Amino acid sequence: MTRTLRIATYNIHKGFSHFNRRMMVHELRDRLKLLGADVVFLQEVLGFHEGHANRYDDWPPRPQYEFLADSVWTDFAYGRNAVYDEGHHGNAILSRFPILKWENQDISAHRFENRGLLHCEMEIPGWGERLHGVCVHLGLTARGRKKQLVALKERIGELVPDGAPLIIAGDFNDWRGSANRFLVQSLELHEVFEITQGRPARSYPAGLPIFPLDRIYVRGFRVRNASVHHGHPWSKISDHAALSATLTCL
Repeated sequence: MTRTLRIATYNIHKGFSHFNRRMMVHELRDRLKLLGADVVFLQEVLGFHEGHANRYDDWPPRPQYEFLADSVWTDFAYGRNAVYDEGHHGNAILSRFPILKWENQDISAHRFENRGLLHCEMEIPGWGERLHGVCVHLGLTARGRKKQLVALKERIGELVPDGAPLIIAGDFNDWRGSANRFLVQSLELHEVFEITQGRPARSYPAGLPIFPLDRIYVRGFRVRNASVHHGHPWSKISDHAALSATLTCL
């Protein structure tokens, strides 16, 4: 029976380096594999982009989430959030385990900033209950994030059983810590870096992280370790650092 789970979260910046200098989706796929994660929560994932497909000879012929999953993560789900003339992007979850059910909920606070939360239910061998995973990318304004957190709380309260293992991960844009306090107090979640290191990890910018924007929250797990993946070569892949953690189901 699988009791240990390795997870990661990463804002992949649509497969481009900081300031969009270079297309890095192939390097990104290689680095994701090295993390050895069972479940990966991704933000700013391109589902389709006609301009990039025409501009780059080595642009993947498949959607980014499918290209990144490759043969490692057999199941994946994609939540389309932002749609524009040339394509669309959103959140994605890659999983080594079967995704039995998934839904993308629109939590946009206003029409100028499209946001969503991607909720998946996964079947882990030997577990009595399904694993619930939610991938989020919250807005840039405090007012918008507050509304989005309330929507997240309502969804968890309605659809996730109290005893079910739960992971919420992604880019929270929460440099002031208000989202952290809300999630810990209202949903009884624990942030993995607070448990292991005393405070949320600094994850932006990837070259020299200053702001704690990205998080991994869990319920029903013991946290064995947590790591920030920044500096070379990560800083050449995206403007965010990747986070990973090893968990044991209680």
